[in-house]
Amino acid sequence: MQALEELSGTSGTLPACRALGVARSTLYRHRGRWRHPAIGPRTERGHPRALGIDERQAVLCELRSARFVDQAPAAVYAALLDEGRYLCSERTMYRLLSGAGELRERRDQLRHPAYAKPELLATGPNELWSWDITKLLGPAKWTYFYLYVLLDVFSRYVVGWMLAQRESATLAKRLIEASVKKQAIQRGQLTVHADRGSSMTSKPVALLLADLGVTKTHSRPHVSNDNPYSEAQFKTFKYRPEFPDRFGCIEDARAFSVGFFDWYNNEHYHSGLALLTPATVHYGQTAAVLAQRREILAAAYAQHPERFVRRAPRPAEPPVAVWINAPKPVDGNGDLQ
Repeated sequence: MQALEELSGTSGTLPACRALGVARSTLYRHRGRWRHPAIGPRTERGHPRALGIDERQAVLCELRSARFVDQAPAAVYAALLDEGRYLCSERTMYRLLSGAGELRERRDQLRHPAYAKPELLATGPNELWSWDITKLLGPAKWTYFYLYVLLDVFSRYVVGWMLAQRESATLAKRLIEASVKKQAIQRGQLTVHADRGSSMTSKPVALLLADLGVTKTHSRPHVSNDNPYSEAQFKTFKYRPEFPDRFGCIEDARAFSVGFFDWYNNEHYHSGLALLTPATVHYGQTAAVLAQRREILAAAYAQHPERFVRRAPRPAEPPVAVWINAPKPVDGNGDLQ
């Protein structure tokens, strides 16, 4: 290495390293150790700018103190600077916490409870209803009409709706009570599901459902998929070709809603019901309609069997069970797939 140093002094570093077949980094490392003879190899000393053991321990003690234990390193760094103290950089604080296995959320924050995912099953009409409220634009900016809709999840039949100029727990209570009476719901028969809007979680509605013997459930916060059937029904409502940009008055909105819900319940061939109408499924007419469809398809097959390549046609069957958040299937070992 001494010969390399002498040659580099006369011919330059790069030509000297090339002549002797030595990498320049080797020469630079040698020079660094020569300039700092007391430090020794890197494996023994660490980085020359690194904090010492006592300094690192002092930083960790400060971060673990009662004053700073729930503060982010950035806040600790700023507080110490304002007091005229500098222990290390903010990045070094993070590095020391990571090395000690303490890199986590340090701030004192509100911890929200873990909400269970609702898993609700309907195997027939009037077992599970979902309800929600949507806004309809009024004649001027910042004016709205509020549409309340109660939907039977199994049949997709709208069992009750109401249009109002405000969102109110009292109005929601009146709609639910009237719909339960109209459908002759017995105690313990029905579950009503909704999101966590103010009207849905209100005390008047909760007390009414308890008095009627109706179970209530709620979606998880900010999870629209927990109330999918009401959301889908509102989309059908607002995507009708005659749906206006704004309603001139509440009477216009009510007239449109009357026509829509009559069509939706009695004429709309729902894709989720094997192209049956909600009223057909809700009022137990499914078997008769499917029998008629089978006869017509059988006659068509008998007349032209060559047009049906694979098999004789048969009508689609509606689902026998409808879930909100169906549980994941379990394999033979009892583990979730």
